[in-house]
Amino acid sequence: MTENPVVTVLHADAKPDEGLLAPVTEHATVRFAGAEDLPEALPGSHVLFAYDFFSHALPDNWRAADSLQWIHIASAGVERFIFPELRDSGVIVTNSRGIFDDTIAEYVLGQIISFAKDFPGSWQLQQQREWKHRDSRRVGGSRALIVGTGPIGRAIARLLKAAGVEVTASGRRARANDPDFGTVTAQENLEDALSHADYVIAIAPSTPQTYHMFDATTFRAMKDTACFINVARGDLVVTDDLIAALRAGTIAGAALDVTDPEPPPDDHPLWEAPNTVITPHHAGDVVGWRDDLTRLFADNYRRWAAGDTLLNVVDKERGYVPG
Repeated sequence: MTENPVVTVLHADAKPDEGLLAPVTEHATVRFAGAEDLPEALPGSHVLFAYDFFSHALPDNWRAADSLQWIHIASAGVERFIFPELRDSGVIVTNSRGIFDDTIAEYVLGQIISFAKDFPGSWQLQQQREWKHRDSRRVGGSRALIVGTGPIGRAIARLLKAAGVEVTASGRRARANDPDFGTVTAQENLEDALSHADYVIAIAPSTPQTYHMFDATTFRAMKDTACFINVARGDLVVTDDLIAALRAGTIAGAALDVTDPEPPPDDHPLWEAPNTVITPHHAGDVVGWRDDLTRLFADNYRRWAAGDTLLNVVDKERGYVPG
């Protein structure tokens, strides 16, 4: 264990529950810092808990991180914290993999049911006091392609299969007989896999390899009855191409928990894209989620202090936890 460890907690308006941080505060000096305070807090800090996982403050203040050994990020995505100087350093990066798996899976299933049963259309008709019978679609027997084969993708696959959805996936490499996905298609064959899906779920990490992977070409590869659900990161999508596909009827609809830009400006055309549901990046945020993030960090801190293997170590070259 580092002698007299110093832990900096990077936060925005909300701070983590200090009671849940007791395993850390009992054995370390803890500094709470907003982005503006980070230059003063980082010198001498051995650990950074990035509770504000939307922050861009670390790259600008990297030179102040003269003693940093480990960064724990309170999210599954780590793209805001992976920059060349950190990548080339010996600093360990861990994330909060495992916290959001089941809740994001529930969100995805909810959006699929909403699309199949046209709940938004029913709500609009209700506001107009109009009684209009329509046929809906079944969820059971539909086909979903999950783009991204990490733990959240696996949780989505398990829940969708329980609802009777036929599931396949797209990932870095092709394989058969996967316990959750069945068939996994390699990313270079994504367009063919898209053509068979009723629902396309994006849950791949944000990396240079996945940047803008959903563009005009990939949307054209989808069925015109298919719906696109993005619970990954907004930069996986060329937003203008998505809007064009929705307007042209190239795809049937979209559910977006993440966008590019995020949030969209008030006058952005994405707000008025047809058959589109936009939610404010909260698919995994259920009551108590911030406390769960703090507990995970405290558990990982115990491991770090004891010299044990840390949970969720990120491959800084790939930009995610391999496995």
